Amino acid sequence: MAVAHKGAISFGLVNIPVALYTATKDNDIHFNQLHEEDNSRIRYKKVCSHCNKEVTENQIVKGFEYDKDKFVIVTDEDLEKIKTEKDRSLEILLFTDKGNIKPIYYSRSYHALPQTGGEKAFELLRKAMLKKKKVAVGKTVIASKETLLAIIPNEEGLVVQTMYFEEELKEIPKQFPRPDVDEQELKMAEKLIGSMEKAFEPEKYRDEYQTRLRELIQNKIEGKQIVTPEEKEQTAVTDLMEALKQSIEKEKKRAV
Repeated sequence: MAVAHKGAISFGLVNIPVALYTATKDNDIHFNQLHEEDNSRIRYKKVCSHCNKEVTENQIVKGFEYDKDKFVIVTDEDLEKIKTEKDRSLEILLFTDKGNIKPIYYSRSYHALPQTGGEKAFELLRKAMLKKKKVAVGKTVIASKETLLAIIPNEEGLVVQTMYFEEELKEIPKQFPRPDVDEQELKMAEKLIGSMEKAFEPEKYRDEYQTRLRELIQNKIEGKQIVTPEEKEQTAVTDLMEALKQSIEKEKKRAV
């Protein structure tokens, strides 16, 4: 697996050389765009707006438009020059309880693995964080973007979650009414939650839609008819208490 980023976790005077590997993968089916008339693939070309010539990747440079149609060119070498040692490291700023970080801040997940010479310090940090039940908050520069990150220990190693800055988050688009909740309804809702409470076992869950999509594609390849899966008709329950009661009964039957 290719390394996504190399650096060093630094806290106090301790530096632990690590490599980050992406922790997730894309299993989605991707479609090509075709010309409806003859099913030929649609191709996209990069064309210069001035001379109308097609350009290749090695002819393209980065430019920042600082005024109308005026650009300053920024090279990869320029970007490297302004990086400090702190930018190249995963600098830990503080340790905190995981519950203090709202899930909305999390972006991408990486596995952090120690590099040669950093194994003992890596294991020491992992064990100490697990024992204290803390996560670390830090920051680093990945590519040309500085990012906040959370370093989260587990039994296997350390997971690094990149995070958004506060200024990158959008506010809730609009406020919504908060009606008063009846105490009996609240107790019923709590009972329903209790009846559905169990350990999260991620291996039990699959992308069922992708499975059906793969079956659809295979059926089309084989010239079979596409059949819509049958579903039980949902009966609408307009009374909230009745809906809660029926839901609890349904969970009781499922548990048997």
